[in-house]
Amino acid sequence: MSVVALSPDQAQSPITHEPSYAPSCKVSLTEMCSLLFASLPRSDQRRKGMEYIRGLLEVRGRKSIRNIATLVGGEATEQSLHHFISDSSWEWGPVRRALARYTVSAVPPQAWVVRPMVIPKAGRHSVGVERRFFPEHGQMLNAQQAVGVWAVGEDASVPVNWRLQLSPAWLAEERRRRASIPDDASAETLGECALRAYLETAAWRLPSRPLVMDARGGDITSTVSQLLDRGMPMMLRVDDSLRLSVRDPALKGFGATPRPVRQIMNASRGLQRPVVWPGDGAGTARCSGLVTAVHVALPAPAGRPAPRGHGDLLLLGLGNNDGRRPREVWLTDLTSVPPAFLMRLRGMIPRVDQDLARRAGQVGIRDFAGRSYRGWHRHVTLASAAHALAALGDTDDAELGYAS
Repeated sequence: MSVVALSPDQAQSPITHEPSYAPSCKVSLTEMCSLLFASLPRSDQRRKGMEYIRGLLEVRGRKSIRNIATLVGGEATEQSLHHFISDSSWEWGPVRRALARYTVSAVPPQAWVVRPMVIPKAGRHSVGVERRFFPEHGQMLNAQQAVGVWAVGEDASVPVNWRLQLSPAWLAEERRRRASIPDDASAETLGECALRAYLETAAWRLPSRPLVMDARGGDITSTVSQLLDRGMPMMLRVDDSLRLSVRDPALKGFGATPRPVRQIMNASRGLQRPVVWPGDGAGTARCSGLVTAVHVALPAPAGRPAPRGHGDLLLLGLGNNDGRRPREVWLTDLTSVPPAFLMRLRGMIPRVDQDLARRAGQVGIRDFAGRSYRGWHRHVTLASAAHALAALGDTDDAELGYAS
């Protein structure tokens, strides 16, 4: 991906290097599946894929293989669907790429949002499950944790790629074998998992749009460096402890010594300005707050100059209209974009969270009950397709068996 100039009324560029995936305004299940499953070599696999998505859309309650089979064909169908998801040979990668191209043609994205998804589990055998503390839930949970990459447009957001976080315990020989974890899978922190999911998606030659992500708790310096090295625009929420070099002429007294973000924000209260920006497209008409903008840079490696492009970043503090210290701090390389548009990008994270709570859960993204790594990936791929069809297609909420 190359860096593109962004503006609030930016024209969205079409995909010109891939076959046309542009759907009609009301696309059918059959039409969508013909695009998604073009890579599957066998007609029976394509048929099962369409049956599975139909089941995810129409089954009430838990979207288990048994419940889907009951809808589409009975006991024999249950066995064949189980094989199709957990033991078959079809690859989910090409299906996800087709889903991504379909999505960006239907709803040109304004940003790529990367968000974690917690999947509580009762037992300990589901691939990737761990008992750990989840700050967003404020408690210990026995759960899987995955990361989704979402295409966020003006009217909809759709998950197009997923990565399952694995701890070192899951790569021990016996657990790896039982869960059919491939040899190239590695243990990752949540931050590493999120970045690799995005970089994998970026390799699909999709439109270059800003990455919006909460990067707190990870190695933010490494994440930012890798994105800058690749020329990928970004808007990242960061920790107060992150150390940056101040390059803003309004803060001349800081010198070249890297300072923690909290110190930079405390010294920048005189730079706060009121900003009003459009809502997130999910029911919020208008938002406002005090925004502090400070020009900064990543600290240069010891004894070496900073890499090209690492010295022009913008640190943004978002606060209430009470003059207190910012409640959120963001880092971006979009230094020429108006603060109102940057705050609109920031609002795409709660937009994705709302869509995940409202629709992705209702098409069964969290409902895979098997133990297989490959089964989990195939299930979330088809559940993402069901989400896209529900969000963009000709099926309304009443037809899907749930109310809006």
